[in-house]
Amino acid sequence: MLKKQYIQEAIPLLPKNLNSIKQQIPPSSLEIHYQGIRVQQRWIFAFMGFLALFNAYTMRTCLSITITEMVVPQNHTNSTNESEDTCPVEVVADPPVVSSSGTYDWDESLQGIILSSFYWGYVLTHIPGGMLSEKFGGKYSLGLGILSTAIFTLLTPLAVEYGGATALIILRILMGLGEGTTFPALNAMLAQWTPPEERSKIGSLVFAGAQLGTVFTSTISGLILHHSPVGWPAVFYVFGCIGVLWFITWTLVCYNNPSEHPFISDHEKKFLHERLSTHTHKKPPNTPWRHVFSAKPVWALIAAQIGHDWGLFTMITDLPKYMSSVLKFSIKSNGYLSSLPYLCMWICSIISSWIADWIITAGHISRTNVRKLGTTIASLGPAIFIVTASYVGCNGYTVVAMFTIGMTFMGTFYPGMKVNALDLSPNYSGTLMAVVNGIGALTGILTPIVVGELTPQSTNAQWRLVFWIVFCVLLITNVIFICWADGEVQYWNDPDFVNADRAKRRKKMEGKEKMETRHPC
Repeated sequence: MLKKQYIQEAIPLLPKNLNSIKQQIPPSSLEIHYQGIRVQQRWIFAFMGFLALFNAYTMRTCLSITITEMVVPQNHTNSTNESEDTCPVEVVADPPVVSSSGTYDWDESLQGIILSSFYWGYVLTHIPGGMLSEKFGGKYSLGLGILSTAIFTLLTPLAVEYGGATALIILRILMGLGEGTTFPALNAMLAQWTPPEERSKIGSLVFAGAQLGTVFTSTISGLILHHSPVGWPAVFYVFGCIGVLWFITWTLVCYNNPSEHPFISDHEKKFLHERLSTHTHKKPPNTPWRHVFSAKPVWALIAAQIGHDWGLFTMITDLPKYMSSVLKFSIKSNGYLSSLPYLCMWICSIISSWIADWIITAGHISRTNVRKLGTTIASLGPAIFIVTASYVGCNGYTVVAMFTIGMTFMGTFYPGMKVNALDLSPNYSGTLMAVVNGIGALTGILTPIVVGELTPQSTNAQWRLVFWIVFCVLLITNVIFICWADGEVQYWNDPDFVNADRAKRRKKMEGKEKMETRHPC
């Protein structure tokens, strides 16, 4: 009776229309409230996008550590101060394994060309990949690109055996052609799946695949090279097979946009439509190139991308060589220690992305200033600590600590400039990422060659110059980004503006042609 009395007293307090409550709850919360625990499809896409970059970077970077075991060790005679410029083997607790398995007599310069050849193809398919992704969706632009890279990775040992350095360079160019669509396709899909208030979190989760892919590659490659009876070819077989498995899963569970997805809930579809419909359109006009290339925020973003890539590619491509040739770490230790900076970088990117979204949503700092702050931290931190590492000398683990601290700061690039293309133009984010990332990727061609030319004897003094160049590039590009970056949607993202502008220009051209017809002289 007592329970019945409480129920009767409570009934008048309930609202007559439960829809008034439903309207106050975000659709994303309604999905969990009414349907129990259910993973939202945008987070499944984010996880698979993360694995896409994870696999892309495992296949891209596995050669960087494997090449230290493929080549015949170079014996250099130094005329400089031996105690200052070279490190004795005894400075590390884990003595290096003498590489008797090195087969190929490739000098530092040729190794630089081999490591850079991937980016020769990589830069060529960015813009086509971005445009195809915006027109037809990024699912297969991304998927087929990763699949082709996986196949070429599996073929690498065979190509090297029968064609040597020439075949390897050709194969790496083909791998680059396949992976060139990765970032533009992902960005085009992010524009369809990521609401503005989750942009830093989801974007950073996806882009963090690059760091964890590098961590996984360095660690597992070191273990495989240390234990596998097959030797270095096993590295390419393992990562190539993982890439094929990812492609099969990707084609089954991911779709170009919410409207195509057969399993997405109505609540999540409605939520994404409401949050994205203002600035993201299914079929926008063709890219307004004249406005894109006249926009200062675009060039500021390009500058920041160059700085980020110059620092990151120098470390990803050449840090294993520095660990092996200068600090004299064994291949097993090399794998572990080369991966540590990227693990910390990944942790920093995830934490800083959540903080960035909270700051923007709460209105503490504008989106523009959050992007500038993240990029500044990610530029100055690595610049300072990477240069400092070159002055520590032969204290190997202190050097690794310096690299790790510097690369940890680089994690704030992701809630900084890395998601900025989505800010500027959701409609053209694929093409914009293609332009920005494609120009930035040119540094992937330059940095291995620069390192190979500047470090012929792999001494600490020679590497110090390499790190000072990294310092200057990061500093200069960050200043440009601070001056001209923007975090708001640009006017040329609006289809109505683009169509009106083109109609006006077409009318002007027609008028000019009529005048020339009337007065041919």
